[in-house]
Amino acid sequence: MTITAAADGSALGNPGPAGWAWYVNDDCWRAGGWPHGTNNQGELMAVLDLFRATAHMPGEDLLILCDSQYVINAVTKWMPGWKRKGWRKADGKPVLNVDLLKDIDQALVGRKYTFEWVRGHAGHELNEAADVRARAAATAYQQGVAVRQGPGFEPQQGGTQQAAQQASTEPPAAQQAAPAAQAAKTPAPQPAAPQAATRPQATPAPSGQQELFGAPGTYDEPDLFSELEEEPAVDLAEASAEAVVESLERELLRPETRADLGRTGVLLHPDFTEIGSSGRIWTRDAMMMSLEDNPGGAVELELLGADRLGEKTMLLTYRSHTREGSALRSSLWVLEGAQWRLRFHQGTPEA
Repeated sequence: MTITAAADGSALGNPGPAGWAWYVNDDCWRAGGWPHGTNNQGELMAVLDLFRATAHMPGEDLLILCDSQYVINAVTKWMPGWKRKGWRKADGKPVLNVDLLKDIDQALVGRKYTFEWVRGHAGHELNEAADVRARAAATAYQQGVAVRQGPGFEPQQGGTQQAAQQASTEPPAAQQAAPAAQAAKTPAPQPAAPQAATRPQATPAPSGQQELFGAPGTYDEPDLFSELEEEPAVDLAEASAEAVVESLERELLRPETRADLGRTGVLLHPDFTEIGSSGRIWTRDAMMMSLEDNPGGAVELELLGADRLGEKTMLLTYRSHTREGSALRSSLWVLEGAQWRLRFHQGTPEA
């Protein structure tokens, strides 16, 4: 037998009120959250709680449907290397969400599991059901009301599963920092909140393999943003929409922004996609992780245009100049509530 479940997370503001959920069917799902957390923490917590909720069935295969490539890559590709380095990344910086990742690493022992990526917000029945419940949990914490936790799996001997459910869905009492789950009857330590990262040193690429903004690494160097000389601050309250979008694009070009997962999570749309100058297609999670690891090198920006495509859509075009050459770039920004967010970016090297 294979247990098929979708796992998802949500954060309103990222970071902000956060929720998580896994979903098998209407009679078998769980949700929880915290007053303050990130989308990635919610995604990780959903996976962790799913493993814990099915721990009484270790012989069953578990198929986890997930729309976060960050979570899939972290669990299936990156964790072994992080463990060998003492839970530090290649640049020596500590791994974010390390407590959640350590708990997942322990929960995997003896389990048979497979991760499958699904596109979020694309009508996938299980993914949509998990997303709705995760967002509802985040909204409940935002509004200060009770969270619908769901039935979970059937309680096992002596109500242990019920105790685990209560422990893992209660918010931290002493602080509103990044969350961590609690195992049944045994509190787990809180994971450290994401820290502002210092700019790491880029690894030189072999001759002939230099990307536009740096060297390709294990997952290639992102093409989206590179450092820009300091620009005068824009008064967003008084500026036009065109000026606001240009200012946000320039903010994303700064290394301190690119190294901040919380801020890039706000500025990049949940469905963000990039077609880089190298031809690679980047998702939001893959881009955020790669930018955090290597914010990139210096670039000059030559604005070509800021054109409204609709009341809530703006197309920004510009030319970037680096030591390696120039590229034509386009960014599609969309307005969600009061926040402009980058939905799509493409870079094309000039001959």
